[in-house]
Amino acid sequence: MTYHHLSVLVHRQAEKYTNKIAMKFRDYETSQWIPITWNEFSQTVRQAANALVALGVQEQENIGTFSQNKPECLDVDFAAFANRAVTVPLYATSSSAQACYIINDAQIRLLFVGEQFQYDAAFSVFSFCESLKQLIIFDRNVVKDPRDTSSIYFDEFLALGADLSHNDVVEARSAAASEDDLANILYTSGTTGEPKGVMLHHSCYLEACRIHDLRLVDMTDQDVSMSFLPLTHVFEKTWAYYCVHKGVQNCINLRPADIQMTIKEIRPTLMCSVPRFWEKVYAGVQEKIAETTGIKKTLMLDAIKVGKIHNIDYLRQGKTPPLMNQLKYKFYDKTIYTLLKKTIGIENGNFFPVAGAAVPDQICEFVHSVGIDMLTGYGLTESTATASCTAKTGYDIGSVGQVMPDVEVKIGENNEILLRGKTITKGYYKKAEATAAAIDADGWFHTGDAGYFMNGQLYLTERIKDLFKTSNGKFIAPQALETKLVVDRYIDQIAIVADQRKFVSALIVPVYGFVKEFAKEKGIEYKEMEELLRHPVVLALFRDRIDTLQQQFANYEQIKRFTLLSQPFSMERDELTNTLKIRRAVVAKNYKEQIDKMYEEQ
Repeated sequence: MTYHHLSVLVHRQAEKYTNKIAMKFRDYETSQWIPITWNEFSQTVRQAANALVALGVQEQENIGTFSQNKPECLDVDFAAFANRAVTVPLYATSSSAQACYIINDAQIRLLFVGEQFQYDAAFSVFSFCESLKQLIIFDRNVVKDPRDTSSIYFDEFLALGADLSHNDVVEARSAAASEDDLANILYTSGTTGEPKGVMLHHSCYLEACRIHDLRLVDMTDQDVSMSFLPLTHVFEKTWAYYCVHKGVQNCINLRPADIQMTIKEIRPTLMCSVPRFWEKVYAGVQEKIAETTGIKKTLMLDAIKVGKIHNIDYLRQGKTPPLMNQLKYKFYDKTIYTLLKKTIGIENGNFFPVAGAAVPDQICEFVHSVGIDMLTGYGLTESTATASCTAKTGYDIGSVGQVMPDVEVKIGENNEILLRGKTITKGYYKKAEATAAAIDADGWFHTGDAGYFMNGQLYLTERIKDLFKTSNGKFIAPQALETKLVVDRYIDQIAIVADQRKFVSALIVPVYGFVKEFAKEKGIEYKEMEELLRHPVVLALFRDRIDTLQQQFANYEQIKRFTLLSQPFSMERDELTNTLKIRRAVVAKNYKEQIDKMYEEQ
């Protein structure tokens, strides 16, 4: 296969695919999905590349994008690459302070903003960002501040390059583009400390495309992908570029909260997601089973059992299932499995990559049992996403699969996973000390994740820096407990507390709707959620469910006390990162009173 540099990739694909659909986006006013052909995509990129020259963009200049997922994000990326410029994406949910830090750190002069929220956040810090000269607004509905004299809308920006009068400059720059050029600076939101800008060069993306071609042999230009995770995130960004490389149609979901609606409108064959998406699918099915009775319930339970035997006990290991099981599986495939997939919107599914956090074994087993090919992977921003992933067969439940071709992995001190290869970052932007601390003299990147190999597959155990040490000297891996408990239908979010404490406790955000239903069934009266969550019967329900789920853990690892919270952890209070990981230090500070109370002598 030919590997085109990202500076010319869209144009080469347009020559090949012409009027085939490259992307789609949802028009919320008409509820229609608007197609964009490869020729149209190419033309917009050309105009945007010319417009960047008109605005004085230089080679290797940093250009910011601060937006929800929109086709324009990719237009800007590829227009920048045509000019050998660098794109720096900000999470759409970033606060003004977070945006200000990145703009100043990367010395961003032009910032593309998506909707009103991003425009307001960016405009509010304009005077604190010396390098920032202009905002370019994607959404025409954004209302500009009366004091704003410099911002323009994206259509006005494109008009600057409509006559392609700077095309000679663009072509010369594209011709000079090299795989050694910097492509992106991706700021990791970090659960501790200030964000670090991970530098990803074009060589990282070219290599990522090459090694994915070797692993994902089932993916073709007939596939339709739903872009659901933020394009700011390395997983979705690398995947989006890979879809362009493969000629895959990419349907761009604007609002993450709408995914259950948009996935049914598109019915994709591919979609990257995080485990939470599948946890919700699993919870929904368990809920359905719980409220069903009689023969219907028996069939649903049997379908999962038959699917496990068929897909996990036999096909996964390359063995032929018994004839009776095959017949039953065919029956359930035409009825229960198909209905489930149609209800989610994935009946056309090819495979569904998942990463970003540990996938609970229960979820993994269930998803495969009902015939959904979920590929579990492991990677970091620093490894241009995938360092390992499972295949459709031969995977082990609980593993993150086999290491990607030509990525080197070894297990270092404290069982730390070390990575080396062409997809690994060359370092952190303007942070020599952090780079030296992460990448050793032999070129090994220290991930901070602990793991081990078994049967040629990689397993993760914990995040080394997140290990808690109790006051009794015992080490606790909070993620292991959290991953086990979050599959419970009553638990939405959980934060384990144990560091320098004499036992393990937990702050739990319940699924409030289910707790209310439980209260109704039990005839519990209450005025507000706070009161309900302190009720002895509710506390007994959670105690019982926690004890059932944590049986496999050693006594010192088990949750002895817990507090149910009446409001979820939030990004607004800085308790969650932009990728929804818990900032433990902030949670410990914000909930100090509740935590201290759990450790009072009783």
